[in-house]
Amino acid sequence: MISITVTALVFGVVFLAELPDKTALAGLVLGTRYRASYVFAGVAAAFLLHVVLAVAAGSVLTLLPQQIVHAVTGVLFLGGAAMLLLKKDEGEGEIKKPADQSFWRVAGTGFMLILVAEFGDLTQIMTANLAARYDDPLSVGLGAVLGLWAVAGLGIVGGKALMKRVPLRLITQIAALLMLGLGVWSLYEAVAG
Repeated sequence: MISITVTALVFGVVFLAELPDKTALAGLVLGTRYRASYVFAGVAAAFLLHVVLAVAAGSVLTLLPQQIVHAVTGVLFLGGAAMLLLKKDEGEGEIKKPADQSFWRVAGTGFMLILVAEFGDLTQIMTANLAARYDDPLSVGLGAVLGLWAVAGLGIVGGKALMKRVPLRLITQIAALLMLGLGVWSLYEAVAG
């Protein structure tokens, strides 16, 4: 059964953490050059693969004693918050334009770009942590996929307008604050449990 609470929490955390990431900018660039639906298909497939891998890794962590899981996820969340607060703003990279605009070429470009750029990324690590924390792989996976797809969709369709209205640094700080809260809570549960 899917927990709406866990799904919503994971969606919010992943969405805010991914919004200031290079992936949103890559989606924006691809979306301005190619048919948005083709780009989204490739990007969405890559994110789905990443979430499946992250949830599987997090589910393995649930086999450990709860106090250890809480301590490890707490430290990792605090590390993620620090990474968000300390990282420098990244410019958009050069994206090679496919020779043609066919579905498979454009979707393949989006898929490969995200597959490589997001492997071991903060949101993939966060998703594994959340899967370990909540021991609810379906709800965590659904929340993470929807959060990543929402960011990709925003980036592809209208990311430029959002970035003009909401400072990227503010989005990053909100995501870091959420991760800090999750880290402190996890460490508290490790000590109190």
